[in-house]
Amino acid sequence: MAEIVLINPRFEVSYWGLEHALPILGKRANMPVASLPLLAALTPPEHSVTLLDEGIEPIDLDRCARADIVGLTGMVVQRARMQHLLSELKRRGAFIVVGGPWATVKEEDFEGKADVIFVGEADATWPLFLREWAAGNHRARYEQAERTDMTTVPTPRFDLLSMKHYLFGNIQISRGCPFQCEFCDIIVTFGRKPRLKTSVQVLAELDALRAQGVRGVFIVDDNLIGNKRAIRPVLEAIVAWQERRGYPLTLFTEASLDLAEEPDLMALMVEANIVNVFVGIESPNESSLRETKKYQNVRPVGTLAERIRRIQDAGMEVMGGMILGFDHDDETVFDLQIELVTEARIINVMLGMLSAIPKTPLHDRMAAEGRLDLENEAEFGTNIVPLQLGREQLREGFIRVLDSLNDPSAYFDRMEALYIDGRMDFSRGANRHWRRHPLSRLRAKGPLLVLGLVMLARLCGTVRDRDLRREYLRRIGRLVRARPDAGVLWLAVVKAALQYHAHQMARSMSEGRTAVINTYS
Repeated sequence: MAEIVLINPRFEVSYWGLEHALPILGKRANMPVASLPLLAALTPPEHSVTLLDEGIEPIDLDRCARADIVGLTGMVVQRARMQHLLSELKRRGAFIVVGGPWATVKEEDFEGKADVIFVGEADATWPLFLREWAAGNHRARYEQAERTDMTTVPTPRFDLLSMKHYLFGNIQISRGCPFQCEFCDIIVTFGRKPRLKTSVQVLAELDALRAQGVRGVFIVDDNLIGNKRAIRPVLEAIVAWQERRGYPLTLFTEASLDLAEEPDLMALMVEANIVNVFVGIESPNESSLRETKKYQNVRPVGTLAERIRRIQDAGMEVMGGMILGFDHDDETVFDLQIELVTEARIINVMLGMLSAIPKTPLHDRMAAEGRLDLENEAEFGTNIVPLQLGREQLREGFIRVLDSLNDPSAYFDRMEALYIDGRMDFSRGANRHWRRHPLSRLRAKGPLLVLGLVMLARLCGTVRDRDLRREYLRRIGRLVRARPDAGVLWLAVVKAALQYHAHQMARSMSEGRTAVINTYS
């Protein structure tokens, strides 16, 4: 009945965008946006749906405008591109609907620019809108009265995406987080009571991704262990699924730091072949953690570095989220951040300056205290006025820490501390299975070896700096000699590509060639 086009705008250069690394890795984008294939699955079969990702291919706006409905989503870092696409589509007379993270927290940005605005989850409101649109009586704004029952969510239409162009596929097992971090919009959008899909739903999505040739999957839950009791049977089902199929998928996820106090849960995650977990560490300053209500990070169960090492020792690498600019941060925080990351052997760090997202408690507090500055946000990289640090001091300290953490020597020293000195033992369940099933091992390791060598050749061809290229080869060679394995080779080259991306970003900012890029803006 309706021709529907759903668009994900391209990103500006960002930490998660991996723009400098993707050519080395042979991909066009990091991962697909999760909402579009889900909306396609929620669309009744009488409608036709086309999914367009501007990170994968250019968008023909004239062609889009001829569709009956054009949908646009986007996160905070995509807001400028969203506005441009909105203007161009509106000029062409398109019927436009918008939704997603930014529309949810700043819907006023789209008033008069979109025909329909979706706020929050749209699992129920999207089909409702389509019914009302067909009847000619749709509304201008939709917001679900109740949180989505995750057990009713269908398998996303991954088949409508060009999955071969993405570095990773992704699934979402749960929504919501029980904690109350002041700066976070997750609890605003999804609430503090985690809601989970069933094991049957999760395995169906893994099968669907595998059918598209995907080998790596990011579980995009903002806190996979938000409901520890409920996630256990799901993880047990994934372990059994991996065993039956010869461990075809490598998994990555996000979790809170209290994971370190759950040895049985960590063991289960490792058996499921979760090799890497992103943890919001935020700050070595305990006063700052308490200020932002990050109480799960200040429990009397060891230092931050000790707790991170417990997760590593269990068999999962930790990627760290770190923030500068809390009210209790002074000029000492910059070196303290570097010291913590080094001690904890965190190789990859998503570093940002504190920024106030609309509708969050932090945004409300900053507005009440007169410390929101939207006019100079682009210059300083954040919309808040720090309490103990000057704005220039925060900006320059952020750039210095980012540059220092991604200095080749410091970066690869941390990698060697974890994988050579610490003998980081990842993929334990998969390796145990492969030792018992040599054919499965060949199917898994053979492609990794070929891919690792191909990416190594691309790395050498991409990096023009002779000294940097020599350092990459030296460090990759050292790791592979210490741990001769196809998976280790692949890992080492990926780590080099990630360092190259972050290093290029940091240097570009420190030399003034680009504006400040704040991960948390």
